[in-house]
Amino acid sequence: MPNAKVYLFVSDNPNRKTKYDLIAVEKVTDRGVLLVNMDSQIPNDVVAEWLHKNELFSQNAVIKREVKFGNSRFDFYVEDGERKAFIEVKGVTLENYGIVSFPDAPTERGVKHINELVSCLEQGFEAYIIFVVQMKGVHRFEPNAEHHKAFADALKYAKQNGVKVLVYDCLVTPDSIVIDEKIEY
Repeated sequence: MPNAKVYLFVSDNPNRKTKYDLIAVEKVTDRGVLLVNMDSQIPNDVVAEWLHKNELFSQNAVIKREVKFGNSRFDFYVEDGERKAFIEVKGVTLENYGIVSFPDAPTERGVKHINELVSCLEQGFEAYIIFVVQMKGVHRFEPNAEHHKAFADALKYAKQNGVKVLVYDCLVTPDSIVIDEKIEY
């Protein structure tokens, strides 16, 4: 998009291929300007902070990152007393008229993770997929069947079979992002 305002992080690492990381983009919409965080590494960090602060698990919960189960590596594994849960996190940056969707491109890995979450349930674990909407100012989430019908179908199947699907927007500034409110799905 010509003349788009972007926020970059400048790296002084001489071993990098590029000098900059894209952090955020200002998107002009009919509702005003949305600041969209574009850092693909951020959603897991944001969820880690949120898990330690929210009511999904107790303050005594043990939260581990990048834990293998079956043929997948999930973003989080949580033990909270008798509760044991696997959590997969997906960052969402695709927005149209207040509706956000995922994925923005086909993701066979995403389908595999969803199917493995159903397997977690079958083996007695809780299973969650958390969609982190990397912006504020949206009102609904939809799986993007146009870009990847298999992902949308897998998500529907998982939800029908007990995987908890959570969608939250974020408060975004040029140098911070934090989970804010639940979004309709």
